[in-house]
Amino acid sequence: MTAARVSTPLPELHERLDAFKLAASKVILDKDREILLTLCCLIANGHLLIEDVPGVGKTTLVKTLARLLNLETSRIQFTNDMLPADILGSSIFDETKRTFLFHRGPIFAQLVLADELNRATPKTQSACLQAMEERRVTVDGVTHHLPDPFFLIATQNPRQQVGTYPLPESQLDRFLMRVELGYPSRAAEKALLLGESRLTMVEDLSPVFEPQDLLSIQDASRRVHVSENIVSYIQDLVAKTRENVAVGRGLSPRGSLCLVHAAQAWALLQKRQMILPEDVQAIALAVMSHRLNPVDDLSGETGVRMAEDILASVRVD
Repeated sequence: MTAARVSTPLPELHERLDAFKLAASKVILDKDREILLTLCCLIANGHLLIEDVPGVGKTTLVKTLARLLNLETSRIQFTNDMLPADILGSSIFDETKRTFLFHRGPIFAQLVLADELNRATPKTQSACLQAMEERRVTVDGVTHHLPDPFFLIATQNPRQQVGTYPLPESQLDRFLMRVELGYPSRAAEKALLLGESRLTMVEDLSPVFEPQDLLSIQDASRRVHVSENIVSYIQDLVAKTRENVAVGRGLSPRGSLCLVHAAQAWALLQKRQMILPEDVQAIALAVMSHRLNPVDDLSGETGVRMAEDILASVRVD
């Protein structure tokens, strides 16, 4: 299913974005910044990686997004015995028609929740690579296009947990952003304990956008002005990641583009038509942290800490 691209006036878009943020914040308590980053990622037409311990609301956040955006969704629970065909689909021989018919897998949805992606083996993880990069998949030599819009939101358990496989750099680089939800505040947890079931609240939500509206917002985001000074600032950040001897690999050109597109989306959410340095700074950790891996695993460094150091060391002209 492909949504038609229509133009929506910016004042109306901003009004409905405010309604979206308000509705989401009533379900996902005390996580306004994480909600904004997640919405920013979708507006930038990127895929999202959510990494955290089980039970902090990762799946609830995705279901809330899907409901408010009225997207066709599917959920894939990754396990270590899954095969690529369980994700992409397979060709099955139809005896009545005497031919092979392709049966689509759960990847064919507008928003795909890849739950606990790093519990699957590398072979199964790789089934998502073409889908994430090209918005299409190839099975038995035949290419099948995915819906438009298409997003993959993956949850990942911490690496030290039992039964996990590290995501390779090639896959991590295909996620535009990585976010952590973290534990709720004491007040938010009290509201969770005393309040209505989050699942019921999600079911009661009414869509704020239709898929074609999201496509219109994405188009508006790409029209946000990017000045040469902002490009230079982003290039300085990227160069710093490549020069840092503690980093295994610096950001790729794809990472540079992700910084630009995410900053455009963030500026749009702030109701601006040009990127300011603070827009880059607001999204930089989410875009950079999962792309930075320390050379020495025993150093205690993390991608987040390295991204923070790099962000603090680059001067804004």
